[in-house]
Amino acid sequence: MNKVVYRLLFSVFCLLLSTVSFAQDKPDMADTMRSNGKIYVVVAVCLTILFGLFIYVFIVDRKVSRLEKRKD
Repeated sequence: MNKVVYRLLFSVFCLLLSTVSFAQDKPDMADTMRSNGKIYVVVAVCLTILFGLFIYVFIVDRKVSRLEKRKD
């Protein structure tokens, strides 16, 4: 019974913690970057890095798979 009560209290605590984080104002930096058009540069750089990481993981996975087949 105690585990159920602790889980319920933990869930309520997490819900309250998340509602506090939503009460923040919008950052002015994002509005400034959007008005200057620099936000698109930031998004493009983030997408390029993410795309590069996906390619790297794909290539490493192929190499590992090739080594596992050679081992057998």
